[in-house]
Parts: sequence; structure tokens; C-alpha cells
Amino acid sequence: MYKYDSYDQAMVDARVEEFRDQARRRLEGKLTEDQFKPLRLMNGLYLQLHAYMLRVAIPYGTLDSRQMHALADIADRYDRGYGHFTTRQNIQYNWIRLEDAADILADLAKVEMHAIQTSGNCIRNISSDHFAGAAADEVADPRPYAELLRQWSSFHPEFSYLPRKFKIAVIASETDRAAMRLHDIGIQIVQNDAGELGAAFYVGGGMGRTPMIAPCINPFVPLDRLVTYAEACLRVYNRHGRRDNKYKARIKILVHELGAEEYTRQVEAEFAHLLEQGVEPPLAELERIRGYFEDPLFETGAPEAIDRSDPDFALWVDRNTVPHKEAAYVAAVISLKPVGGIPGDATAEQMRLMADLAKDYSFDELRVMHTQNIVLPHVRKADLHALWTALEEAGLGSPNLDTVEDIIACPGLDYCSLANARSIPIAQKISERFSATGKTATLGQLKLKISGCINACGHHHAGHIGILGVDRKGVENYQLLLGGSEAEDVSLAKITGPGFDENGIVDAVETVTTVYERERHDGERFLDTYRRIGMNPFKEALYG
Repeated sequence: MYKYDSYDQAMVDARVEEFRDQARRRLEGKLTEDQFKPLRLMNGLYLQLHAYMLRVAIPYGTLDSRQMHALADIADRYDRGYGHFTTRQNIQYNWIRLEDAADILADLAKVEMHAIQTSGNCIRNISSDHFAGAAADEVADPRPYAELLRQWSSFHPEFSYLPRKFKIAVIASETDRAAMRLHDIGIQIVQNDAGELGAAFYVGGGMGRTPMIAPCINPFVPLDRLVTYAEACLRVYNRHGRRDNKYKARIKILVHELGAEEYTRQVEAEFAHLLEQGVEPPLAELERIRGYFEDPLFETGAPEAIDRSDPDFALWVDRNTVPHKEAAYVAAVISLKPVGGIPGDATAEQMRLMADLAKDYSFDELRVMHTQNIVLPHVRKADLHALWTALEEAGLGSPNLDTVEDIIACPGLDYCSLANARSIPIAQKISERFSATGKTATLGQLKLKISGCINACGHHHAGHIGILGVDRKGVENYQLLLGGSEAEDVSLAKITGPGFDENGIVDAVETVTTVYERERHDGERFLDTYRRIGMNPFKEALYG
């Protein structure tokens, strides 16, 4: 993984001291909240319902045990003993005192971490495939390119005050594990017929109140022009993006209103201009970065067989491990979704355990998944039983990857000042219901996502089953959506009809799964059955 050099460290340290002075002046009353707000947002500090929330960047989801231990220490020292891992591969702390914020940033800086550009109208944390560097189906490890884009975008003076927040994802396989086409810019590293690597650019995706799927505007940009093309995309947006209406300020609206063809024409013109300006970093810089992402020293001749005599262990292996490019290894997913738990939450003690397990079994490397779980990317099959035993003892052994219990959920009205309804209790009740009925196993892959407001932080538009919490005359109401996907078969879910109350939405989810069980063909996922039979059978079961 990437390591700071002296310039990186100096920049982050300087930002900490700058913010320390800003926070001091706010506490002394020398800055009003309106004056302080843009300053704190630049450092990842939100003011939510009950306290400040701090969002810490974990670039492309990669961190080591030292950093995870530091995150645990922050949870204990400054919060209430836990943190919340997010769909942007970040971590959030929900109970922060302003008096402590600068000290937290200083503690982060000691382990090469920060909260810069995790909020505000700028380029946010660059996300990537959580199996990067381990997946057998990738043409290259996408993280060096994500890191190059992170360095280009950090403190970029032209893109610090964009019309709206901006999100970029980078993948390198046909299988999309990062919701790439639902980003402002999605980049897929591809290989042409000549064996050369390049980047396919998808621009104008996003969720929120107007969800859109990004079109491909260029199927092959040479990698030695990657940053230049990204800058051209941003420049056109920065020039024409709406600043008079925040609901129309995202790049997806610009691409939609201009049309993909006209937007692309303007990008290509800007790209040609920028090529003359020499903005691309030298290839030597990319090579320097790539050196930080070389494969670990995988053991040769390690055993490939797994003892499956323990049925509970075998179930966890089947559900929570993913094939690795090395036959004797797997990527092992640590579920942060225990039955009745809060999706994405981990206690400080659980973080410390995951850090230690990464050091013992995964070459000192962890990844935050955009599904709000943690993955150890390089685990020997021979070590799986010992790993699973330790996870089980800590309440981290739930065998539920990609099942109805593996729910994505935003913090909702329990924490967020923007939310209209609670998300957490709905997720808890659904996981409890399906665990009790035993239907989780029979349903197979079923991705369920919950948002507490139209901003869609829980990705409800991209769920096979999505739930959106809304306010109906002061009462929490939950709309049910079906048919979404964030993967390579990307699609947007559609609302079934009138919403439900808190208990009714749990019943409604069970109802649609019953329809699925009745109508499915052999081998069909829920999403496949929905696409084949359409909405009507589900609506009839829900509403009569």
C-alpha cells in the first residue's frame, strides 16, 4: 500500500495545525458557524443531529493493522467505543466534540491518514474494487491508478469548489464490485486487442433524488493520458455545472441536459487543449506509485484443500470467501452485519482484532468494502479455520455475504440531520426476520439497501430490493423498490407503489421474496426473476 513521503506528511501536518487554529477561533466565538462551516467541511467534520461527525478517508479502502489500531484508539478515546464503515470505503465517528477534532486529525496524521476532502464540493475519496490485487479476473491492480488520481485531486486549486461533491471509482475487471457506473466518473482499466492497457471513462452517473447510470464517453484512453482526460472531464463540468440550484448541480444533470455526445465533444476539445499544457504526471511517478502495490510474497506449494468437516465453518467458507488469483489463497470477508446489528458498525475491540488478524493472516492488509464490510484480501486456505474461529468468538463470523442479511444502510434519522426516517431499525428487523425464518439460505444472492432520505447514501436505487424512508405528514413511511443493481448489469430500481410503516415494510420484503421463491427458475437470482416476470406479480402480492 502507498506510504507517505516527506511532502505528503508535511501537507497533512500543516492542514492539522491550520484546522486547530480554525477550531480554536470558533470555540472562542471569533468565527460564526456560517464562517466555520466551510472550513470544518474541508476537514471532514459535519454537524449532525446530536454531535459532530468526523469522516476519515481510507483511500480506495486499503489500510494496514497500524492504521486500524489507530482508528480503534480514536473510537475509544474520542467517541463511544465504535466506528461506522461507509459505502465510500471510509469510517465515520458520530459523537465527536469540537474541542477534540484537531487532536483526532493529529492522531490520524501520525499513521498517514486524514479527513481531507471527505466532504464539501470537491473530489471525494477515490474508491476502488475491494478485491483489487487479489481478484483473478482483473487485468491489472487498479489501486495505483486510484492513488495517482488521489494525488492529482488532493488540494487541486481548480476543483476545490466544484458545483457539487464529486465521486470517482476505479476498477480493472469486467465484474464491477465498486458501483462504478453510479459514480460521477467511473474508470475501468481495460486491455485492447494489442494487449495494451487503457481506461474506459464513464461519466455522469449517480444516485440521490435523480439517479442516473453513467454512459461510456470514451472506451480507451491511454494510461499515460489518464489524469489529463480526467481533468478535461472536470473542467467541462466546472465550467458549465449549475451553481444556482443544488438539485441540478451534479455532473449527471449536465451530461443529461447537454447529451452524452455534446458533453463528450467538449471533453475531447478540452483534452486536446490540455495535452498542449503538459498537465500529465510523468510516467516515472506512476511507476513509483505502482511499486507500493506489488504482490506480497505468496507461499508457493501451500495446500489448496480445505477441511470442511465442521458444517458451520464450511458454510462461512462458502459464503464469505472469494477465489483468489493464487489457488492456495482466498479473500476472506469479515461481516459487519450480525443478526440484529447495525450495518457497518465495529467496536474498538473488533477493530483491534481485525487489525491483528490482518497482520497474522493477510500480509498486514485490510480493505473496507463499499458494502460496509471488511475483507482480508490474501488469506491462505490453510489458515481459514483459525481465522474463522477468532472471528466467531468476536461476533464477526456471520456467514451472510451477498445475502438478504448483508444489508447496506445509511445512519438515517438516528444520526443524520438530513434524514426523513430511520434506517437502522429497519435493517435490524429485516435481518432478524430472515434469520428466524431460515429463508436466508434459500434465497441466495439478494442485495438489499436502505436509505433514510432521497440523498441515497444507502444506495437504495441500486438494490435488488431497495427501501427509501420518507416523511409522510410527520410519520416515517417506507417506499419499496425492486430491480436495481450496482454491478456490471447495472440498473435502477423502481418503486412498487404506496409506502409502508415500520412493521409493514418488513412484511413487504418477506412478501416479495415469497413471490420470488414461487416464480424463480433454477439458478435464477432474485434480480433475474424480477427482470423476467416484471413488477406486476410483486405488486399484486403486495397490494392485492
